[in-house]
Amino acid sequence: MERHQLTLYKILAVGALLLLWEILPRLGVVDPLFIPPLSGVLSTMFELFASGELGKHTMVSLVRALSGLLAALLIGLPLGLLLGGWFPRIQTATEPLMELFAQANPVILAHIIIFFLGIGQTAKVFIIAWLCIWPITFSTIAGIRNVDPALVKAARSLGLGRFRLFLSVVLPSAAASIFTGLRLAAGYAYIMLIASEMMGASSGLGFLVVQSQESYNVTRIFAGASVITLLAVVTDQLLKLVEMRLAFREENGEDDYVRMRQLAQGALV
Repeated sequence: MERHQLTLYKILAVGALLLLWEILPRLGVVDPLFIPPLSGVLSTMFELFASGELGKHTMVSLVRALSGLLAALLIGLPLGLLLGGWFPRIQTATEPLMELFAQANPVILAHIIIFFLGIGQTAKVFIIAWLCIWPITFSTIAGIRNVDPALVKAARSLGLGRFRLFLSVVLPSAAASIFTGLRLAAGYAYIMLIASEMMGASSGLGFLVVQSQESYNVTRIFAGASVITLLAVVTDQLLKLVEMRLAFREENGEDDYVRMRQLAQGALV
């Protein structure tokens, strides 16, 4: 019951925000030249969609954002697992350097990136991936470090080898933290999407926003920004759904013990 009420409150909050977006510009409370009403933005989105322009830009941006996020996952997850699980001393030694890299804004270093990678798709994906790697890596390290030592000790006492222990115990226990970092990185991907598409792009939602700024077409600006926001929300909800479906949840001590017994029996077979 409480879950349904919470969902209802969320829907009402979003609905109230959208209603204010429509009413305030029409009443003149805010200048519609700067914030157009919601109906005007939706009308522009429909026109762009009907012409095929919005679909083309959306697909290009979606490929770039997801490519950068996937590249960050393929690098950040193994890096976090290695440094947090097998080489904690190396992680401690390299932590200041990793913090420095994490704070390096790729937009500021855009001219260096362009020099080495050009202004094509590779540079744009690199900018997105660079910012997404670090939340995944740091969250993975934190998740592994926060695994219950009693659970690890129980697994070892039941005869699990190091690799089986890591794969069947440590990784599932750290999954909640890993997904937190992945969802945070997904948000960063869409934030950096606009910045990356300002670098010599001829397509994409960021390009649409910048092009609309130059002609001061406010409704197109809001239309492009709204689609980017919608993509970010949908991606976050999909990741949340995957996390729930995989049932990566903390279990009580009795359930952990039963699971350890099953894993140990499987290892002995």
